[in-house]
Amino acid sequence: MKAAKSMAPGNLTQVTEFVLMGVSDSPELQIPLFLVFLVIYGLTVAGNMGIITLTSIDSQLQTPMYFFLRHLAIINLGNSTVIAPKMLVNFLISKKTISYYGCAAQLGGFLVCIVAEIFMLAAMAYDRYVAICNPLRYMVVVSPQICLLLVSLTYFHSLTTALTVSSCVFSVSYCSSNIINHFYCDNIPLLALSCSDTYIPETAVFTFSGTNLFFSMIIVLISYGNIILAILRIRSSEGRRKAFSTCASHMTAVTVFYGTLLFMYLQPRTNHSLNTDKMASVFYTLVIPMLNPLIYSLRNKDVKDALKRLLDNPRQSIKPMSV
Repeated sequence: MKAAKSMAPGNLTQVTEFVLMGVSDSPELQIPLFLVFLVIYGLTVAGNMGIITLTSIDSQLQTPMYFFLRHLAIINLGNSTVIAPKMLVNFLISKKTISYYGCAAQLGGFLVCIVAEIFMLAAMAYDRYVAICNPLRYMVVVSPQICLLLVSLTYFHSLTTALTVSSCVFSVSYCSSNIINHFYCDNIPLLALSCSDTYIPETAVFTFSGTNLFFSMIIVLISYGNIILAILRIRSSEGRRKAFSTCASHMTAVTVFYGTLLFMYLQPRTNHSLNTDKMASVFYTLVIPMLNPLIYSLRNKDVKDALKRLLDNPRQSIKPMSV
């Protein structure tokens, strides 16, 4: 299943395609897993497209919080779409191959989305911090220009990281096994196949992973530290409950998301169990993008009211997209 081209000297060959083992190699599980992940991907597309549509056209959802939420939905949709279609096809075919350049493109697309999600969650934490701790200056501090700047920097940084890391990962030689013990092209399983020195790409992977997680988590921790202190200073229990309810879902999602990434990437390769990593990857690449519309929106009164307005009177609720 391995196409190759000659390398000199010796009898080494250069891999030109990879085989993705998938979530499970058990034949009897392929159709049930296909159906499960088809439902997950379908719900992800429907939920995130719904959020993108509502936050784009509804006149009552043109605030910074929903501007960031719209971009989080775009990122979640992109993350799932980079991985799920190829994964679903592989459940139904026996030759589960992906080309060398297709693998590089999938890794790059995945890195763009995962890094963008990390910093979009940090931007959303900062937004909640300003809204709760400095409400009178909220629309000044989190102005449309600042929102656009934060989102633009997030996408620029994620693209730069993806290009750098994927270039490092594919700068090494793959000339032995081409079987990736994963359901998509990720850097850790790929580097495990390399037949050359992986010190530089491993250093790049762990450096970028560590710094991205560190700086984004610092933003989140400082923001929520100040939010908790501000909530504790509120005298009425009803006031504390309302303030906490505006960020409780985000705090839960951030904890699960960052915890999974820390588990995945900030450990030496020798300590990695690829099967354990595979299950964690299913969670943050496919399950979290499906759950985020529920976490952030379907439990949100503003979004439910917007959906009701759209269904009852579409023309009245629609407004040109703005922050």
